[in-house]
Amino acid sequence: MRILITGATGLIGSKLSEMCREKGIKVNYLTTSKSKIEKKDDYQGFYWDPKEDRIEEGCLEGVRTIVHLAGASIAEPWSQSYKRTIIKSRTETAALLYKTLENSTHQVENFISASAIGVYPSSLEKLYFEDDKAKADNFVGEVVRKWESAADQFEKQGIDVAKIRVGLVLAENGGMLEKIKKPISLNMGAALGSGKQWQSWIHIKDLAGIFLFAIENQLTGIYNAVAPNPVTNKELTKELASQMGKSIWLPNVPKFALKGLLGEMSQIVLSSQLVSSKKIEESGYNFEYTNLSRALGDLT
Repeated sequence: MRILITGATGLIGSKLSEMCREKGIKVNYLTTSKSKIEKKDDYQGFYWDPKEDRIEEGCLEGVRTIVHLAGASIAEPWSQSYKRTIIKSRTETAALLYKTLENSTHQVENFISASAIGVYPSSLEKLYFEDDKAKADNFVGEVVRKWESAADQFEKQGIDVAKIRVGLVLAENGGMLEKIKKPISLNMGAALGSGKQWQSWIHIKDLAGIFLFAIENQLTGIYNAVAPNPVTNKELTKELASQMGKSIWLPNVPKFALKGLLGEMSQIVLSSQLVSSKKIEESGYNFEYTNLSRALGDLT
């Protein structure tokens, strides 16, 4: 079996590529950096330039499933131009894949796209499931709506579509954990805002594992990629400090200070999403890391 991954050299893509190859699944990947191209039998790189509508021939050869992980980080300052980059890096890349499939003879049956739990409105009480229709009325909500809409287009070509809504990713290098660890390591850690906002987290191994599960089982529809036991921001900060042998002694960082520091981007750390993992578990996925303490213990 051979798959095609976009964003294969990123945080999720590199782990997924590794797990696929261990399972005997061959990986073709698209990269905008020619220096990252390798040509092994089970790991073949192909150059693409979505801005120029260019994609190297042969990338779809033998491919049954496309996994679309490409997208600019949302954890960078949100200037108006960068906000456009965030959206275009997800939608224009999907559009180029769509056009390439339309103009090619191929065997692609499944399109699996990353998405985000930021699509759900912020709430301290509501538990969100995949069939909830309410969408966050903010920039992240807009990103996810356009992201998922770009994925849905592939159904017009008779291709099955799965959308994986990713939670707060815990990884050793990169992701939000790296940013949270820095102030704690300096004994300057503190809960953010009220600290009561829910953070539906997931260990990088389980996140890549869910994408692998979706590939192997040809999943369709929407799935939340979050561990079964979400925690509040205060609990996450406290547990991480404990694992690092540090203490939390500072008062919470006030909401107004975060808004002053981060501007509109503060919604990433202040919004609260309590998200269910029930659907992916009922589909047969077994989490390796269900407990925050054990997940952080593996990463710190």
